[in-house]
Amino acid sequence: MGETEKIEVRDITRIERIGAHSHIRGLGLDDVLEARAVSQGMVGQKDARRAAGVVVQMVREGKIAGRCILLAGEPSTGKTAIAVGMAQALGTETPFTSMSGSEIYSLEMSKTEALSQALRKSIGVRIKEETEIIEGEVVEIQIERPATGTGQKVGKVTLKTTEMETNYDLGNKIIECFMKEKIQAGDVITIDKASGKVNKLGRSFTRARDYDATGAQTRFVQCPEGELQKRKEVVHTVTLHEIDVINSRTHGFLALFSGDTGEIKQEVRDQINNKVLEWREEGKAEINPGVLFIDEVHMLDIECFSYLNRALESDMAPVVVMATNRGITRIRGTNYRSPHGIPIDLLDRMIIIRTVPYTEKEVKEILKIRCEEEDCIMHPDALTILTRIATDTSLRYAIQLITTANLVCRRRKATEVNTEDVKKVYSLFLDENRSSKILKEYQDDYMFSEISEHEEEAAAVAGGGAKRRLDTGDGDAQAMEH
Repeated sequence: MGETEKIEVRDITRIERIGAHSHIRGLGLDDVLEARAVSQGMVGQKDARRAAGVVVQMVREGKIAGRCILLAGEPSTGKTAIAVGMAQALGTETPFTSMSGSEIYSLEMSKTEALSQALRKSIGVRIKEETEIIEGEVVEIQIERPATGTGQKVGKVTLKTTEMETNYDLGNKIIECFMKEKIQAGDVITIDKASGKVNKLGRSFTRARDYDATGAQTRFVQCPEGELQKRKEVVHTVTLHEIDVINSRTHGFLALFSGDTGEIKQEVRDQINNKVLEWREEGKAEINPGVLFIDEVHMLDIECFSYLNRALESDMAPVVVMATNRGITRIRGTNYRSPHGIPIDLLDRMIIIRTVPYTEKEVKEILKIRCEEEDCIMHPDALTILTRIATDTSLRYAIQLITTANLVCRRRKATEVNTEDVKKVYSLFLDENRSSKILKEYQDDYMFSEISEHEEEAAAVAGGGAKRRLDTGDGDAQAMEH
C-alpha cells in the first residue's frame, strides 16, 4: 500500500440558538427564597426575584389559582428575564404559556377566543390510569419467518423473573416491536398488555460477561422480582386546551400538530370541565394550575381586560403574570388614562412586583454572563468600555455589540475582543439616541418629516445636554464618539 489515507473526523455539534434569555437557568434563589447576588444567570433585582420565588412556591404547592401578578418597571430592567426564570424554576411538569399582548389580534379567531385558549393551555390535568404489564428477563426468543418472505411471522419468547419462568406466543404486532427494539436473550423488557408497546429497560447483570466490550450506552439492570404480570399506575399530563382540541372535531388529534385549532364552542369546554371535575372527585385526575405570562400587556384593549376580569374568577384559572414598561397611559380602546394602561378594577386584583434599573456593577456582570453564553472572550478594558456604553445608551444595545465585536475580532484572526473592536462596532452601529439626533439634524432631507418647532427646540436642548455629558466623560467615550 502507498500513503496511508487521512481520515477526517468531525465532531457532531448540537445547533443551539442563543436567544436573549437563553443564559437564564432559574431565579437564583437559595432554600429560604433569599436571592443570591449572581446565580443561574440572574443578576440584581433581589426583591423582585424573591417575590417571584414566593409565587413559584405557591404555584408548586397548587395553593393559588386565578391570581394576577404584574411585573412593572422601566425598559431593560429584566421583567421578561424574571418570567423566564419562573418558567425554568417550575420545570416541565407545570404548564407555562408565554405570549405577547399583540398576539391576540389575529384574523382567524376572536380576541377572547385567543385569550381563552392561552388560559386553558396553562392548566394541566394529571390523568392516572392503571395498566397491566408483563416485566421480565428474556431467556430465549424464537421468530420464524415464512420461506416465501410473505405471510404471518410466528414467534415464541421465554420470560423469567427471580421466582418464575413462562413461555408466551407472539403475535405479528409484538414481533414487529421486538424487531424494532432489537430485543435479544438477556434483555430486561416490559410489555404493555393493552397497547402492545414493548420497552427495553436494559441488559441483565447475569449477562454482563457475555461480551468482551459493551457500548457506553449499555445499561445493566437487575432481573425483576415477583410475578411476571403486574399492575402499574401510569400518569399522563395533558393541558385542558389539548383535551378541548381533541374533543372539538372528528380528527381533533391531528389539529394539535397542524396548529389549526379554530374556534372551540363554549358547550364543549363546559362538558370537559364537568368531566375533569368528575375525574377529580373519583381520584382519577388532578388539576395542576400553571402560569400564563402575557408580555407587553398594555397592548390588550378594554374588551380583553373585561374578559380577563371574569376569567380569573373561574375555578379553572391559572396564575396570570403580566409585564409592562408603560407609565400612566391611555387604555387601548378608550380615551381614559390609567397606570400601566390597565383598568383600575383589574389593577386592584393584582399584586405588583417592581423592577428597578441595574447599577453599573450589575450591568458589567450581565455583560460578562452574555459573553460566556456567546463564547466570546473579552479583554477587561473592552468590558469596561461596553459597560460604559450600556449605562449611557441601553443594556440591549450593549448586548448586541458583543456578537458584532466578536465577529470583527475573528476577522483579524484574534481570539480576544479588545477595545479597538468595541470602538469599531460602536461607530458602525448607531444606538437610538445618536440615530434620533441625526434624524433631527437632517430632517429636511427625509421624506414625510413631521416635527413641530417646539419639538425642534426641545431636541436642540437635549442635544446640547448630551454633548456636555460626553465632554465630561473619559477619553474612551470621546474616542468612540469620533
